[in-house]
Amino acid sequence: MRLDVISIFPEYLAPLQLSLIGRAVRDGALDLAVHDLRDWTHDRHRTVDDTPYGGGAGMVMLAEPWAEALTEISDRAEEDAEAPADRPVLLVPSPAGIPFTQRMAEELAGREHLVIACGRYEGIDQRVVDWADERFEVRLVSIGDYVLNGGEVAALVMIEAVARLIPGIIGNPESLTEESHEDGLLEYPVYTKPAVWRGREVPEILLSGNHAAIDRWRRDQRLKRTAQVRPDLIAALGADALDPRDRAVLAEHELDRADLSEGESKP
Repeated sequence: MRLDVISIFPEYLAPLQLSLIGRAVRDGALDLAVHDLRDWTHDRHRTVDDTPYGGGAGMVMLAEPWAEALTEISDRAEEDAEAPADRPVLLVPSPAGIPFTQRMAEELAGREHLVIACGRYEGIDQRVVDWADERFEVRLVSIGDYVLNGGEVAALVMIEAVARLIPGIIGNPESLTEESHEDGLLEYPVYTKPAVWRGREVPEILLSGNHAAIDRWRRDQRLKRTAQVRPDLIAALGADALDPRDRAVLAEHELDRADLSEGESKP
């Protein structure tokens, strides 16, 4: 995968050189480039923003530096790729965007080229987003219902969520199938040695060696944790996602939903 990130604070993206993602970059599994937007400015002050039309607080990022940066990155990618399968995806972190989810991360992990535009101040001139649709598949994406100072933190979140799903980056691929949100449920609690720590014991079932029973216990724990912490995820499960034991576990928490009746599913 090719991944380009544009920011006026490229040093903010330094953590991408660490851990599994950093190793993937060094091994060539991920072609990562971080760009300074100011490299596409042409005045002595390297200006990237101006006051908003219509008045109001804050500053808006200028269209032209973004257009030049995106054009150069797009042209370079086309030159390097003999026949790209699809248009690059341009991700614009924004509290006004669609929610970033595990499903989206999985879909993006299969794309050839991602570009992330890290806005600042009051955001990027809307005309950039409209114009970029000619070259990119543009998506405004939100990592949560809150406001950050810029898109760099969101970019780090999205890159880690996507990159770890690229084949070969995670050492044990099976670990990806047991994570929170993988099938609509949160992950079960985990334990390691010692078996007793400060008077607290590891659940006995995990020491039994009965793998079928352990699998069922973990499923029960996922259901309980999800019902307690994220009941909205339980409500979103389709009828075919719950077996009779699942329903019994949820009933213990008064969350066995009648509207998840046979043959009916939630959006």
